Amino acid sequence: MPLDFKEAIEQRRSIYGISDESTITAEEIMEIVDHSTKHVPSAFNCQSQRVAVLFGEKHLEFWSIVMETLRKKILADEFRSTENRISSFAAGCGTLLFYDDTSVTKSLMERFSPYRDRIPDWAEQGNGMLQFAIWTQLSAAGLGASLQHYNPIIDNDVKTAFLIPSDWRLIAQMPFGVPTEDPIEKVFEPIERRVIVIE
Repeated sequence: MPLDFKEAIEQRRSIYGISDESTITAEEIMEIVDHSTKHVPSAFNCQSQRVAVLFGEKHLEFWSIVMETLRKKILADEFRSTENRISSFAAGCGTLLFYDDTSVTKSLMERFSPYRDRIPDWAEQGNGMLQFAIWTQLSAAGLGASLQHYNPIIDNDVKTAFLIPSDWRLIAQMPFGVPTEDPIEKVFEPIERRVIVIE
């Protein structure tokens, strides 16, 4: 039985141990990405969210770029834990790269100058909604995923390797695959501290 929306939200968790298998086809993954990118809201309906979908060798190449970039910045005797973490992401079946098209965002800043300073924040919020929408659907389909942030140190190499448009700004990376481990137990703050009712 399909999950309802609240159940899908509850089931979505950060899963770091993933395999190169998938519970759904590449076409079904693309349908999730395409539909979400089309329908997730954005400030002034500017639609500045962008996604690069990496499968197979391109997925592996991406994590190789991350690995080699970090290897140059971390002492050799301290690198093992980083190497293990990057390898766990590379073990997945694909990676989503989330971008903001800054040509769209900058145009919006010019057109709506009273809100100029807030528009980059709104672009981040729109991107976060897209990440959540896709992540939740992948989880509901039986895939594990996590959200990573190795930008900006990898940005130039990734743009060169995958011919990413120069105006796209990398925001986050989401490796995914069939889970090979359970999520870490989650502790919740009392909801009364986080939600107030004002009447």
